[in-house]
Amino acid sequence: MPRHRTGGSRDTPGGTGRARRETAVPLELFLDLVIVFAFTQVTSLLSADPSWTGVVDGLLLLSVLWWAWAGFARLTNAVDPEEGVVRIVILGAIGAMLVMSLAAPHAFGRDALTFAIAYVMVRALHVGLSGLEAREAPELRGETLRLVPNAAAAGALLLVAGVVDGGARLACWAAVALVSFLGPLLAGGRGWEISPAHFVERFGQVILIALGESVVAIGIGAQGLRLDGGVIAAALLGMTAVACLWWAYFDWVVYVARARLTEAAPPERAALARDVYSYLHFPMVGGIVLFAFGLKTALHGPRHSLDILPATALAGGLALYLIAHVALRLRIGGGLGRGRPVAALVLVACIPVLRVTSAVGALGVVAATCVLLITYEVLRHREPRALIRSRRETLRADDIRPRR
Repeated sequence: MPRHRTGGSRDTPGGTGRARRETAVPLELFLDLVIVFAFTQVTSLLSADPSWTGVVDGLLLLSVLWWAWAGFARLTNAVDPEEGVVRIVILGAIGAMLVMSLAAPHAFGRDALTFAIAYVMVRALHVGLSGLEAREAPELRGETLRLVPNAAAAGALLLVAGVVDGGARLACWAAVALVSFLGPLLAGGRGWEISPAHFVERFGQVILIALGESVVAIGIGAQGLRLDGGVIAAALLGMTAVACLWWAYFDWVVYVARARLTEAAPPERAALARDVYSYLHFPMVGGIVLFAFGLKTALHGPRHSLDILPATALAGGLALYLIAHVALRLRIGGGLGRGRPVAALVLVACIPVLRVTSAVGALGVVAATCVLLITYEVLRHREPRALIRSRRETLRADDIRPRR
């Protein structure tokens, strides 16, 4: 039988006092290893079909993978994944997600039905595990019942997509993405208690995983090339941009979001966690995956100019990542800010420039923009940043005063 997490109660002020674990367990990290592979497969799909249709397919695929993973991230926030039958169910889900990942590069072609069947298994295991948890937590029965039509509709649409082709297949995938997106909104999150420390850690880990995929893209892009000055410069500039993405998230954003989530009243906490993490972290990951595709393409020919699609992915992916940060800041009541909105606009405006320079020059432009953003934020917000970092483990929402 599932057991609730154990740990301190500081994360549940005003709640029922149900205890929670504050850190992820190894089985959750094992599940994340499959997501690492899945992200690389999305980049592979984009590389195999470097067209606007390929981008649409890649984002639809990423959406389906994201919501499948996010469902388990949310559920394991409430149950101990390593307890008895729960462990077996999650191991089964890991196997099904692996098959989804293997089928991902051809999920819109020859492996469409294989992907759909594996997806149905993942959703069925998720609903089943939620039902097991509801046996010990009756308040979750309604939430579990609300999962069923969403899982059934998404699974049925993907199965249909597996046996049709052309525009009908794409329409089914778009409908699955819409159903998956609307599911958490329609469910409402009633009955769920959120352990902020664990929830923040899980979604922070998936950002790290996506950034790791960008590092893998550097390696794949440079594979088979002579390591001359151009290739090395392109790799280092790409890594500089990746480091800035890491800095933008883990320097202070992660601590402010956790403080807001911790101090939110339980009825509001589930909605805040849903919006900030399930919804707004998806465009962050999508932006990183698009950037990884552009980065991989740039490494293939650092002295040649980029086509419009990889140039757009390179700068537009970074812009999407930063826009999601702006939306996150607004959702937690922090104001619009200046640095990240301006940097996003600059990156989009630079896309025509990236088309007329070499790939290494394009990487230099986006890396310089990212470095300037981080430098601006460190200097402009020196005191708030120092306070946030000094109190990162005990930070309270009242400690933070947005500076506009």
